[in-house]
Amino acid sequence: MDTRYARTRDMAEYLLEMKEITKSFSGVPALNGINIRVRAGECVGLCGENGAGKSTLMKVLSAVYPYGTWGGQILWDGAELKARSIRETEDAGIVIIHQELMLIPQLSVAENIFLGREPHTAAGLINFNKMYEDAARLLAELHMGHINVALPVSRYGGGEQQLIEIAKALDKKARLLILDEPTSSLTRSEIQTLLTIVRELKSKGTACVYISHKLDEIEEIADTVVVIRDGRFVGEAAMAQITTNDIIRMMVGRELTALFPREEHAIGDVIFQARNVTCLDPNNTARKRVDNVSFSLRQGEILGIAGLVGAGRTELVSALFGAYQGAYSAEFLINNKPVKIRNPRDAVRQGICMVPEDRKAHGIVPAMGVGYNITLSVIGSLSHHGLIDDGHEFSSIGEAITRMRIKTSSALLPIANLSGGNQQKAVISKMLEPKPRILILDEPTRGVDVGAKAEIYKIMFALVKEGMSIIMVSSELPEILGISDRVLVIGEGQLRGEFINDATLTQERILTAAITPIAQAA
Repeated sequence: MDTRYARTRDMAEYLLEMKEITKSFSGVPALNGINIRVRAGECVGLCGENGAGKSTLMKVLSAVYPYGTWGGQILWDGAELKARSIRETEDAGIVIIHQELMLIPQLSVAENIFLGREPHTAAGLINFNKMYEDAARLLAELHMGHINVALPVSRYGGGEQQLIEIAKALDKKARLLILDEPTSSLTRSEIQTLLTIVRELKSKGTACVYISHKLDEIEEIADTVVVIRDGRFVGEAAMAQITTNDIIRMMVGRELTALFPREEHAIGDVIFQARNVTCLDPNNTARKRVDNVSFSLRQGEILGIAGLVGAGRTELVSALFGAYQGAYSAEFLINNKPVKIRNPRDAVRQGICMVPEDRKAHGIVPAMGVGYNITLSVIGSLSHHGLIDDGHEFSSIGEAITRMRIKTSSALLPIANLSGGNQQKAVISKMLEPKPRILILDEPTRGVDVGAKAEIYKIMFALVKEGMSIIMVSSELPEILGISDRVLVIGEGQLRGEFINDATLTQERILTAAITPIAQAA
């Protein structure tokens, strides 16, 4: 037996112990002395704000980050675990279900469940009959007997696909199941089905680590709660001995610093109104990613949008920009006049520009020069009779680089060679080139260092002083409180709170609104 995960069977009290786990990326600590322990048949709720290190910790455990790339010690059933691959951890009985589903849409349900572990006939061919029978049996255990295992997995919605992932884990004989934000794409009824399955697994001795921002789920399913903050271990407690408010205080227990030097600026009349914005999930049209949200925006205002992972924030602002990929409906008014926004080109024509959440996927052309990335949004206005006016273009590029203090050796340097902060400033520059009245910033400081964050905040305050209005989506509550004039809180696609950002607004109030369903809040 491989000693990297050998079971000593000396009746270790804990099935899993992670001790003083550390992990760094390019010298920057992501985990700094994390401890977590789990008994057989126990569900541990792992809590923390976005970016606290929860997913990184679980990637260490499941060997997505293999032994040798992190510090500390992992004990599995009393013996040290030194796994160097996901297959080794799965062979040991540790299975992780990631927030992003790992299914191949074109393959059948059964093929997805048994991918890489297909049963074979004596002749060495895949035994499809046995595979379909075994898949149907696994799904029956999950109360999903209605699923046709021979159909492509793409025929089923996000909730059913999540349960299909769990069926894969059951077939791998999981002794510890890690669920990373498992309900971010589920309806309420699908959530209850999932929680029922977790209870049944616990009763059979399967241990679970349940990562979720939805503290009502943690309260319902967890036996023990572990909280981490900024990559550090904060505490562990029995769920029966603490409250949701206790968890919130542990999660957000830090003060705002001088990182957010607020600057006074005038706020004028309402310039933009969004009414009844509703976005349907592209993979499950029975689920609303945004549910009838309405709000207004004033001239010179920074409107912060807060919420948890999967709350619908990005979907909401994508609809405002005409970029939402699924079906949606909404009414938009600019200066009290109805406008049509069917695509990003319409939005830009109406004076609305957006910096996307994922700049690498949607904000830049990596191999293209910094300057050419900046002028992409106005290339049409720089052309005459089909030819680009190089002089005009390079003048615009020079002004943008100077204004935004983009550090680059040349305007022609591929933008992929810049730091994350300078890439982000270039993307902001690109979306300022059309001279918008409204700028949407979706996670504007994600993946940038503290110095670049401060520069981006200064840019934002300079823009609103000039009369521009800004909508900022952020997962960082200190950033929301440090920058916004007013805050909208989105939870499960619904508007759960609207607050003036004054001395009475705290991280606890925002987080409480984000996790409290409207019926309970009322």
